[in-house]
Amino acid sequence: MGTGSIRHPQSMFHVKHPRRYNGVMDTPIKTLSIQQLEDCVKNAGLPKFRAGQILSWIYHKNVSSFQEMTNLPQAARDQFDASFPIYMPTIVDKQTSFDGSRKYLLELNDGALVETVGLPSPDGRLTVCVSSQSGCAMACAFCATGKAGLTRSLVPGEFIDQIHVVQDDYDERVTNVVVMGQGEPFANYDATLAALRIMNHPKLLNIGARHITVSTCGLIKGINTFADEPEQFTLAISLHAAHQEVRDKLMPRLASQPLKDLRRALVSYTEKTGRRFSFEYALMKNQNDSEDDLNALIAYCRGLLCHVNLIPLNNIDDSPIKPASSNQLKHWESQLQSKGIAASIRASRGSDIAAACGQLAYKRQNN
Repeated sequence: MGTGSIRHPQSMFHVKHPRRYNGVMDTPIKTLSIQQLEDCVKNAGLPKFRAGQILSWIYHKNVSSFQEMTNLPQAARDQFDASFPIYMPTIVDKQTSFDGSRKYLLELNDGALVETVGLPSPDGRLTVCVSSQSGCAMACAFCATGKAGLTRSLVPGEFIDQIHVVQDDYDERVTNVVVMGQGEPFANYDATLAALRIMNHPKLLNIGARHITVSTCGLIKGINTFADEPEQFTLAISLHAAHQEVRDKLMPRLASQPLKDLRRALVSYTEKTGRRFSFEYALMKNQNDSEDDLNALIAYCRGLLCHVNLIPLNNIDDSPIKPASSNQLKHWESQLQSKGIAASIRASRGSDIAAACGQLAYKRQNN
């Protein structure tokens, strides 16, 4: 090992509670991207291959201490242990649905709460719905997470921790990831991309890029940047209304991202990537489910390379917004398909375990 001390990178990610060790500010290792960790290894005077070993121990083998990294020199283990703590989440609540899905409420090292869901499929796939933030600042009227507000954004390794929790509990390899849990991933863009690259890395989680979906409520700058990324990650847009005034009512923080500008960004996204994106549309009784709303959605989708996921809204106990009927969902699906727009009804999962975003955390905070 080199004789120089480790120089801590200027991390692009917010570290909530760094600690001091011999007067040096520590950086939790999971705040670092792959490139930043490689830089730390280089600054410590270690050969580059040691970064790959550390990454494998943390994200493939899911260890909680550098002392477990037996192929690293002891001096390196001691130095990294002193400067780059490895924090692990704690499961504070877990609920299992009759349909096999499982919902977890995790507590992070600073006390922040975050939710994740495991979704097994009959064909052998295991999907994890991952959160990008603890809470959310978007304040959507129909979302339990929005009621609690934003606690903080997650760092890259905290995305991966959620996958490990599900993988270990099911004792199965995770095959698909959807970043559709708590938070707005494009409001935490750098950490989200760093996490996606760890998921996709062939020597780490090795999840195919097309099996990883990021869902944004429509932050245009993030969509434009995402279109320029080299990986073929999948994009989903939480639309929920194609009338501007209806969307502003349901998603008030998106008023600065008008639908016409969003549509232009999505046209550009398809031109750059050649990939189809999906719209998520949760049907809400007497809110966004009228024939006028349907016709607006048809007009909005016309000419776009898109798929519409019609979502049965999960009921939130104290919310005045209620789900539309199953008949209405079927009617919308039929009408969209008749106009040549790809559409399907997403199967409702975990309604008996408060599986919608933020419901477990909201219930815990209000009990």
